[in-house]
Amino acid sequence: MVFAPDTEVALRTVVNLINTAANGREELASVTELDTFLAAEGFSGARSRDAAELESVRELRSELAAVWTADEDAAVEAVNRLLRDANALPQLMKHDGWDWHLHATAREAPLADRMGTEAAMALADVIRSKEMDRLRMCGSEDCDAAVLDLSRNRSKRYCDTGNCANRAHVAAYRARQAAAG
Repeated sequence: MVFAPDTEVALRTVVNLINTAANGREELASVTELDTFLAAEGFSGARSRDAAELESVRELRSELAAVWTADEDAAVEAVNRLLRDANALPQLMKHDGWDWHLHATAREAPLADRMGTEAAMALADVIRSKEMDRLRMCGSEDCDAAVLDLSRNRSKRYCDTGNCANRAHVAAYRARQAAAG
């Protein structure tokens, strides 16, 4: 384990959120799609379930995508802005089968504020641990998806959104076969 369990969950949620717009797709085109995403991520708390909430989450997605590829100083600035804008006040919480973990907003806070704060808290751990190199983009030339590398040897190069790793490995195999033959 590289980070605390709640940090890893939040980071995976950030990757999954960023990747809802990867490779020209839009997987958050409706409130229903947002509902599906939040259910898959186990995200709880108050919801307005309207177009404004959907748009605020999409704006957050863009902000987080920029942080994913930012240098440390820009990432710190973005994380601090997210925490400041949500009036974050970290507290230990226990709910929904989770043991003690940090929350920095109330369950009634707007969805984008809660999502942004959880992402910011997780990214703060990444920055403090000097692990920004674990946040990368897919190594496939035709993919722009985000990758979270939690491997022990820092070897993850491809995203989980498609078959990028498989396609790269097959292409490398075929190239070796062609060179040998």
